[in-house]
Amino acid sequence: MTLTTLTRRSGATDAAGPSAPADAPQDHIRRPAGPGSVRSTRDADALAVASFVLGLVGLLVMNILLGPAAIVMAVIALARSTARRRRALLGLALGIADLVILAFLVTGNGAVAWNFGG
Repeated sequence: MTLTTLTRRSGATDAAGPSAPADAPQDHIRRPAGPGSVRSTRDADALAVASFVLGLVGLLVMNILLGPAAIVMAVIALARSTARRRRALLGLALGIADLVILAFLVTGNGAVAWNFGG
């Protein structure tokens, strides 16, 4: 629930409310650019969260698949101007970290596998 919704339910008006003149500035009101932009923003937010989760899980298992997936999702979320920009950037960083860990594993063990034993 947003502040605008709460204001409308309480019946209070602000400077740009119904009693304000038509030419009053309404900079504080965010309106979607079109019918698909609300869904696009929601999809971008979901991509940012999915990127973060895949990057985090990829640090432990299947980093050869989850790292690139996290990077791609983070880039798409950032391109769509997600509201969760920090989460998308964290997903991007974790995806890159997945690939760095994979590179260390391949050079150290000579195989794409985790080896916890000595």
